[in-house]
Amino acid sequence: MRFPVRPGFGTVGKKCVVRANHFMVQLAERDIHHYDVSITPEVTSKKINRQIISQLINLYRLTHLGERMPAYDGMKSIYTAGPLPFESKEFIIKLPDSDPRPSSSTRPRRERQFRVVIRLASKPDLYTLQQFLLRRHFEAPYEVIQVLDVVLRAAPSEKHTVVGRSFFSTDLGPVGQLGDGVEYWRGYFQSLRPTQMGLSLNIDVSARSFYEPILVTEFVQYYCRDLSRPLSDQVRLKVY
Repeated sequence: MRFPVRPGFGTVGKKCVVRANHFMVQLAERDIHHYDVSITPEVTSKKINRQIISQLINLYRLTHLGERMPAYDGMKSIYTAGPLPFESKEFIIKLPDSDPRPSSSTRPRRERQFRVVIRLASKPDLYTLQQFLLRRHFEAPYEVIQVLDVVLRAAPSEKHTVVGRSFFSTDLGPVGQLGDGVEYWRGYFQSLRPTQMGLSLNIDVSARSFYEPILVTEFVQYYCRDLSRPLSDQVRLKVY
């Protein structure tokens, strides 16, 4: 691959500093291991899945996980820098029941029990990515880049609301009112990209609308002024 020449480069004009919304990423000399994750009973919520795996890491990181800090994608995959002390292992994890219904103060809070099985699936090869960045290999190893993208997204996914490739939180900036029970939160977008200069983490600002945390009765009044009449199908869908 040869880039176009630039005759007279740097002979006219003044030097200036340009700030860009990307940051160069350096790869450590560590082997990445990919593990399949199976949670029973099955959970469709990534938020609950992350709570289960977070509890597992808190309980077993220093023992059964060999002091590794796994990166979890919220569904079926875990990645570690270096191997875990096993190829397949089963864990029993308990979480407090999130049922909001009131219960007797003398009755202990119920717990939900999950069976988590972690199995070695593959070992993504960082060497092919390193060769690509050195221009010795001409096909971008997007599977390996996707793995690294998941690893970089693991930490912010634990503390922010995730929508697509973006993260949002009321801690990332002032909340703005949009009216009719809707507000917007500030956030940021991030993505790992191969460039001519090397591997780059692209970060950009973002914003998205969310429903306000208000009572259902208050929310309904934004869309139905006369509560003596039956709600329309459109309003019922919004409330649901």
